[in-house]
Amino acid sequence: MDSFELNKAAGAVLMVLLLTMGVGIVSDVIFETKVPEKPGYEIEVAEAASGEAAPAAVEAVPLPQLLAAASVADGEKASKKCAACHSFEKGGPNKVGPDLWGIVGRAPGAHEGFAYSAAMKAYGETHPVWTIEELDAFIENPRGHMPGTAMGFAGLKRAEERASMLVYLNSLSDNPAPLPQ
Repeated sequence: MDSFELNKAAGAVLMVLLLTMGVGIVSDVIFETKVPEKPGYEIEVAEAASGEAAPAAVEAVPLPQLLAAASVADGEKASKKCAACHSFEKGGPNKVGPDLWGIVGRAPGAHEGFAYSAAMKAYGETHPVWTIEELDAFIENPRGHMPGTAMGFAGLKRAEERASMLVYLNSLSDNPAPLPQ
C-alpha cells in the first residue's frame, strides 16, 4: 500500500470525525437544553380545607357477599390464567403446579405426587386445610401471603374475579364445602 492510499484512509477518518463534531455543534444550537434549578419533579398535593371532610375510602365488600354474587362460569373463565401450570380435572396430572381438583378442604402442600416448596410444606403444618378465606388471601398475592413459595403467579387482584375463582374451585369436588355466610 502506498502513501497515497494511507492519506485517503486518514482523510476519510478525519472527515467522519469532523462531520460528527459538526452535527453535535449544530444540534446544540437547534436544541437548547436547560438544566433545572432543582433536579426531579415537583408533585403538588391539593390540601383539603380544615372544615372539609376527607374523601371517603372505598369500602371493601365482604367475601361472603362477593361469593354470593360470583358464578362458576366466570370462575372457569378466570381459571384460564392458571391452566398453564395447573390442571382442574379429577385425577388430573400435576403440571408445574399441582392438580387443583378438591383443593378446598385439602391440606396445603399435601397433594400426592407433587414436590412442594419448603414454604408450602411449612404452611401446611400450621394450617390444616385450605379454607375459602385462606385461598382468597393466597390467590390475591401468593408471594405476599406465603413468602418463599415457588408459585410465580402475581395473583388475582380484583376481588370479584377471585370470588368467581373460589366458587369454581369449590365446585371442583365430589363434596363441595359450604360457602361462608
